[in-house]
Amino acid sequence: MYFIYIIYSNARSKYYVGSCQSVTERIKKHNTNHSGFIGKTGDWELKYTEECSDKSAALKLEKQIKNWKSRKMIEQLIASK
Repeated sequence: MYFIYIIYSNARSKYYVGSCQSVTERIKKHNTNHSGFIGKTGDWELKYTEECSDKSAALKLEKQIKNWKSRKMIEQLIASK
């Protein structure tokens, strides 16, 4: 089973969209101090998850959401759940 997830950082006022098999473990990794876009703040909170049938479906949905490039649409998706 795979999932897409959306997390939010108050410090950055940004959303991040990703996919994985274990949302809990992935968020733990996001909140560790490491290099890269998400590694410095350590305040990422889970806002949305959606289960996908396989990795291919999860990656397709992740790409679709990222292609929106719209905070408003992401927030509407979160509110719909």
